[in-house]
Amino acid sequence: MTDVQEAYRLLVADVYELAGTSRRTSEAIAATTRQTTARWHVLSVLSGGPATVATVARRLGLARQSVQRIGDDLVADGLVARHDNPDHRTAPLLVLTDAGRETLTTLVARGDAARARVLTEAGVTAGELLDCRDVLRRLTAALSASP
Repeated sequence: MTDVQEAYRLLVADVYELAGTSRRTSEAIAATTRQTTARWHVLSVLSGGPATVATVARRLGLARQSVQRIGDDLVADGLVARHDNPDHRTAPLLVLTDAGRETLTTLVARGDAARARVLTEAGVTAGELLDCRDVLRRLTAALSASP
């Protein structure tokens, strides 16, 4: 029988493997629309409404400079526009364009279809995923609270 510490180590290893595999498959999905997962993530944040680069960076846990570069690229491609920010003259708001919304809608649909196939193939139920999520959230909370 595996002790709880060993079970934890095995779980963490599997979570890292799942995250890596998921990132690779997400990159493949993003590439079908000539995007990257980083661009997909920024578009997703902006789907909630206009935001500054700094706000997007905080939401994604990324460096502001990284999001600035991605934002510049998205503006150049017409997927995002810059608007004046009434609260801050030097920090414009990034806003999805119609083309950006269309691209995001395509990415989400393709991602959902791919994930549905994977979940069906794995025979995973929503209840199992929610139970797993509960365990992961409790572990995260405990780790965050410890020194």
